[in-house]
Amino acid sequence: MLVTHYSLLYHTLRVKQNGQYLGATPNPDRPDRFVLVFTETADALSYLNAHAAGLEDRFAIETIHATQVGGILERWGFAGVGLVRDPRVPELELATRLS
Repeated sequence: MLVTHYSLLYHTLRVKQNGQYLGATPNPDRPDRFVLVFTETADALSYLNAHAAGLEDRFAIETIHATQVGGILERWGFAGVGLVRDPRVPELELATRLS
């Protein structure tokens, strides 16, 4: 089970070249990766403008339903999600799967 935000739709960033989801590794001493999710398309665009200026054309914004999150975590080996609260900082709220 995954602890999720109350939104039903999320927006992710995917690399156009290989389809991988953009993720974060908040602790360099641990290999856990978290897929980045945004509640608004504009936040995903702001994140790209702030942290990947000039590379925006290499990413696609994908809208996913909350029910798809678990499958993405399993398929791509993510430990959980990083809900981006402030795309400029970035400020993340991390959530992991519960056993």
